Amino acid sequence: MNDRPVALITGSSSGIGAATARRFAAEGMRVVVNSASSVESGEKLAAELPDAIYVQGDVSDAADARHIVDAAIAAYGRLDVLVNNAGTTRFIPLDDLDAVDADTWRAILDINVIGTWQVTAAAVPHLKASGSAAVINISSVSGSRALGSSIPYGVSKAAVNHLTRMLAATLGPEIRVNALAPGLIETPWYDEAPKVLEDSREWVAAHTPLRRAGTPEDVAEAALALVRATYTTGDVLSLDGGRHVV
Repeated sequence: MNDRPVALITGSSSGIGAATARRFAAEGMRVVVNSASSVESGEKLAAELPDAIYVQGDVSDAADARHIVDAAIAAYGRLDVLVNNAGTTRFIPLDDLDAVDADTWRAILDINVIGTWQVTAAAVPHLKASGSAAVINISSVSGSRALGSSIPYGVSKAAVNHLTRMLAATLGPEIRVNALAPGLIETPWYDEAPKVLEDSREWVAAHTPLRRAGTPEDVAEAALALVRATYTTGDVLSLDGGRHVV
């Protein structure tokens, strides 16, 4: 019987999710790669890992959320780690209130908050059976600071932070729930985003103690650390090179 832990990482066909999948696989975990639409990239990543599958599914759809978890159990018979990485945003200046309508709110909250909830709720019975399970929610510094790609995005990540705390209080001791709150991370998503001074690589390099932007691998390493941190739950760990202290 294979007792190697199984990790499900949503939104893991590229960027932070893909780096996390690779890092967990390097630690000997079996990995479930997921994306809503980037099927070719997801399948390619899963094929590159030593023991992984790819499951397509949109976390904001309740049936898809259950399907993603069910596919992990069908393939491996267990689930030990869940990383809720799937997310979305809209790039809207914070002072442009007229550009934010109800559809914008729904599109962001449906994936970032409701999607995180739906996958977690579907996974809970299997995580409890693990005996030492961890849920890691990928949040953002914009969940606690008035900055980021848009107001709805920041509010969605603030909700993820509080969801993390409430789930940690509810699901212990069988399941630990923590969140990571990255700052500027060098991903293709960032390269496509409109830039403001405070979010530029040059500004971050000049104004943070570690003098650089983060990488997807930095986030993956922190995620692995939270998997290993067996006396930590309900925390939101800043991952911004120390920017929050200056």
